[in-house]
This record gives sequence, C-alpha cells and structure tokens, in this order.
Amino acid sequence: MRGWWREISELVLPSACEGCGAPRTALCADCAGVLAGVGAGEGGGDGRVRPLPEPEGLPVVHAAVPYEGAVRALLIAHKERGALGLAGPLGGALAGAVEAAVGAVGGRDGAGGVRGPGRVGGAVEERPLLLVPVPSSRRAVRARGHDPTRRVALAAAARLRRAGRPARVLPVLRQRRAVADQAGLGARSRRANLAGALEVVPGGARLLAAGRVVLVDDLMTTGATLAEAARALGVVHPPFTRGTSGRSPREGAQHEFEQRVAAVIASSPASFELNRNSPGTWIVAGGER
Repeated sequence: MRGWWREISELVLPSACEGCGAPRTALCADCAGVLAGVGAGEGGGDGRVRPLPEPEGLPVVHAAVPYEGAVRALLIAHKERGALGLAGPLGGALAGAVEAAVGAVGGRDGAGGVRGPGRVGGAVEERPLLLVPVPSSRRAVRARGHDPTRRVALAAAARLRRAGRPARVLPVLRQRRAVADQAGLGARSRRANLAGALEVVPGGARLLAAGRVVLVDDLMTTGATLAEAARALGVVHPPFTRGTSGRSPREGAQHEFEQRVAAVIASSPASFELNRNSPGTWIVAGGER
C-alpha cells in the first residue's frame, strides 16, 4: 500500500528526480539517458560482466549500465523507498541486457523469437524468452512492500513484447532456507552463505521447458547469487535439452546445448572498468550481490 500511494502521489506532484534531485520530475532526461546506457563504454552499454574472482557456475551475464552515480540512486529508490514509477525505465534497461545476453550466445532468429528445436508448419518454431527473476526473501518483500526484481522483470518482459519478442516472467525460484544478510560479506563468505539456498518450485521444470531461460536480477557484484540461481535451475533444467530439430521421431531425439545466460540492470559498486582487449566487456570486482 505504501508503494502504491507513493507512485500515485508522484504522478500528481512529482517532487524530485530520484537519480540526481532535479526538481519537479521523478526521472530527469539526463538520468534517463544514463539508465539507457548513453555514453556507457565504447559499445554504449549492454556489456558482458565478470566478477573477480568469478564464482563457479556463473552463467554468461550481461549488464545494461554501471552501478554508480544516478543508476545506483535509482535502483535504491525503487528497491528500498518504493519509487514504483521507476519500474518502467529500469525494465527498459533490463530488456536491453536480456537481448544482449541472448544475442551474444546465439539462438535469436530474425522474427523476434528464439530458435527452438521443433518446427510448426515447416517453419522454425519461436520459443519465448522466459525471464526468471532471482527471488527476494519473504521478509524483504514484506519490509519493502513489493518485490523489486519481479516488478522490473515484468516491465522488461512487457518492453520485449512491444518490440516483437515473445517474453514472459517465470517466478519459479524460491528460497529453501534462510540466508544471512549479505552486507559486509566478502565473495567467499557470500558463496558459502548462499550455497544450496535456492530451489525451483514444484512444477517449475515443466514451465522452464517452454522457452529460452534467462536469469534476471537488478544488480550483480560478486556473482554469488546468480551462480546459486543457475545451480538451482540446473537441478531440474540442465543446459542439455532434448529436441527433434526437425528430425522425425523415428530418427530419434537430438541433444542440444543451451548456454545458461543472465541479465542485470547494473553491475559493480566498486571497480568498474572497460576491458580494452575485448570491447563491450566490463570487468567487475567486489560489491553487494
């Protein structure tokens, strides 16, 4: 209720930009440009990110923008202060990272979908993008009054659909045990804290088989959360999938490899630098996630 009231009041009487404090607007043009990745590195944003050290099992991760300045303020305002009106712009940034993540490993067809193993009427079947948000704890959702990652994922899926890409959100991950507050923990402690903490809900495996899975979160720093989420998915949805790829049932099924990918809005509050040896790749160290 608190979040909805704030969103309605800001539509009527916006106080200040959540990114920089500019008066009479919830999101100024300059901060909107930063969130869209304008001027972010040589590739304009949507780069692959790798934490140092990189946790085992981390999927291929793409981020829209660096986690600093206005972007950091906007993410905190949405997550912790209930600035729900920012979900749309943040979702737009996440949608760009999703497209970059899927495109980087191949599999996107020219019709806006993702190439699947089957055929319908002689044409390659389009598999929807399935955005799987990293879950927040029930306690965090109650305290904040909303689930920020799921809300932004919904906005990202809507943006992708408007662009002609079949997409929907599958909130199939949940916490199977309590975890300690990640604040103040180093990379190794975070991995230990999260080990085995997530699982797929009953019936989730069937839903995951219906499209191209993309893990999504608002922020990545150490990569521990995304690595644990990828592990949990792999228990019921391994990267090796069975498909016919146009072959007749008599010829038998063919195994295909689906590279696990993830997309985040931003990455790294600490050392964020462009790797000059690989344009568009950001090397990340330290942080909160």
